[in-house]
Amino acid sequence: MQARLEAHKVSPAAYQAMIGLEMFVRKQSKLEPALIELIKVRVSQINGCSYCIDMHSKDARAGGETEQRLYALSAWEETPFFTDRERAALALAEAITLVSEDHVPDSVYEKAKESFSEEELVNLTLAVITINGWNRLAITFRMVPGEYQPVTHKAEGGKA
Repeated sequence: MQARLEAHKVSPAAYQAMIGLEMFVRKQSKLEPALIELIKVRVSQINGCSYCIDMHSKDARAGGETEQRLYALSAWEETPFFTDRERAALALAEAITLVSEDHVPDSVYEKAKESFSEEELVNLTLAVITINGWNRLAITFRMVPGEYQPVTHKAEGGKA
């Protein structure tokens, strides 16, 4: 498999705009990093984005996510492994990603409102929009999965 083009090189300004939204989601949204990674993996599964599944499953593991939860993510509704907050976020992420099917049902939105503040709902929606955008870039330009390695941060004492 070979990439069709490298979007960040062809249109650096557009790519930087996407990075800006990504940085907001990561640094300013006040959403838990582990929750963001679960959303990124699940949305990428729905969209069939192999590059993003590879990337975000690695990032999730690097952040301490368990193999069991990652393996069960595509069937999250059928497992006891996720909290109510995670379930609400995953349901909303799926509804937003598949918006043409059911236009984010009231029941899904109301359940999300039980676990998230209004600001968090906006930020969660932006997190879903962002990964959907990345999926579309990666799929369109056939970004090749497999080589991505998560950034590791050294803890105090020099240990990773």
